Amino acid sequence: MTVTRRGFLGALGITALGVTSFGGALLPAGQTAELLRSRVRLPEPFTVPLPVPPLAREIAPGHFEIVQRHADVEILPGLRTPVLSYDGCFPGPTVVSRRGRTTTVTHRNELDVPTVVHLHGGHTPADSDGYPTDLLLPASGWTPSGHHAMHGSLTHGSRDYVYPCDQPAATLWYHDHRMDFTGPQVYRGLAGFHLVHDDEEDALPLPRDHRDIPLMITDRSFEEDGALLYPARGHDEPGVLDDFAEGVLGDVILVNGKPWPVLEVETARYRLRILNASNARRYRLTGLPFVQIGSDGGLLEHPVGHAELLVAPGERFDVVVDFSALAPGTEIIVHNGLGSGTTAAVMKFRVTRRTRDDSAIPAVLTRFERLEPAKAARTREWRFSRGRHHGERMWLVNGLPFDPLRADATVRLGELEIWRFSTDLHHPIHLHLNQFQVVSREDAAPDPLDAGWKDTVNLGPSDHVDVAVRFTDHAGRFMLHCHALEHEDMAMMAAFDTA
Repeated sequence: MTVTRRGFLGALGITALGVTSFGGALLPAGQTAELLRSRVRLPEPFTVPLPVPPLAREIAPGHFEIVQRHADVEILPGLRTPVLSYDGCFPGPTVVSRRGRTTTVTHRNELDVPTVVHLHGGHTPADSDGYPTDLLLPASGWTPSGHHAMHGSLTHGSRDYVYPCDQPAATLWYHDHRMDFTGPQVYRGLAGFHLVHDDEEDALPLPRDHRDIPLMITDRSFEEDGALLYPARGHDEPGVLDDFAEGVLGDVILVNGKPWPVLEVETARYRLRILNASNARRYRLTGLPFVQIGSDGGLLEHPVGHAELLVAPGERFDVVVDFSALAPGTEIIVHNGLGSGTTAAVMKFRVTRRTRDDSAIPAVLTRFERLEPAKAARTREWRFSRGRHHGERMWLVNGLPFDPLRADATVRLGELEIWRFSTDLHHPIHLHLNQFQVVSREDAAPDPLDAGWKDTVNLGPSDHVDVAVRFTDHAGRFMLHCHALEHEDMAMMAAFDTA
């Protein structure tokens, strides 16, 4: 029987326990990745409270300092987990910026591996964007062992990343972007929120303060002693073991670094800033009436209701959930429709008491320019697929592996273009420098989840999406790539120049 792409996605939503065949392996439905099972006895879900990441240290107005260092943190109750950390915590501390005010974040590397910091969603000059070979080397020194030479800028000890923040209020995040090692280094802890605020959003009666909560959703697997389990080839050897070349799925769902946590809420509206920071796992979140108010790049023009959210790695969904009609004592579980067993639940909300709530969701949230495809100067095609290069299996863009010295396109600043992304399997495509608008999906209307300004778009098997993008302000070399981190590490990236 022939099944259309849309029919296939629908089947995935219904048959969450099904499997997909790829390369002789059986992959979980809705995923292009392999499950890595923990060796530790897993804790009971819904037994730990949801933490909120701390704020980053502001050493001067608009100037933050973050130390990258080894730390032992409690993720599973009663066990200590060694992590690569920003400021000793996982997730890292949240940086808070204001639109139009330059933010500088000084990172000091006290780890034993090089790092690269990328502000995901940031409208950022090339020298602070986190190009994968612009390494921040450990303060104690570093000698590569068997890894090829890098050709980017090398900074020892500490580096200032400068963000103009000339962009609307949005939920951004920062994470490691080191070439060939993004997967293991993000998996081991190098990720955190970066929130941009502005006057327009502040004037809206949306939930705020303790009812404005960032939720970083990740999946991880663990060794018997609580250490993170990841199928790396070696400490300083790029890539993963062959069985996990499709991507790595953990069997423990973490929210803000805790397994299946519980958030106690009052009978009020809450703003939830949902980020999928997993290496490869997609989530179909159900169980709450989601009212989406924002996407990757900031507010939507109008709120949109969803019964479920399909969230790919790198995507953000800014939603409001109204608990006001629920009685104290009510408990609601957020389920993952693309999970099974330990990955079928994400977290729990528990209503504790009645309260007054003066928040509201306006019918109009903002206004922004709608890009007109008919005015595009050109269309470019980017094909994301599995293939071979010099006899090796890799994830490729337009049939080529990433070469940091090669630009695959030169784009004129200020010129509107249509970029077509097409895929063989599941690939969330992330674009650096500027947000885009989804114009069409499979030559039809975009999905409701594609609304607003995006920097990451979810594509599935045999899919294609057209986006309209105009790059502005910053000349230099930037990236587009699959945000399934194992695919990215196995060369599914491309560079383009703006001028």
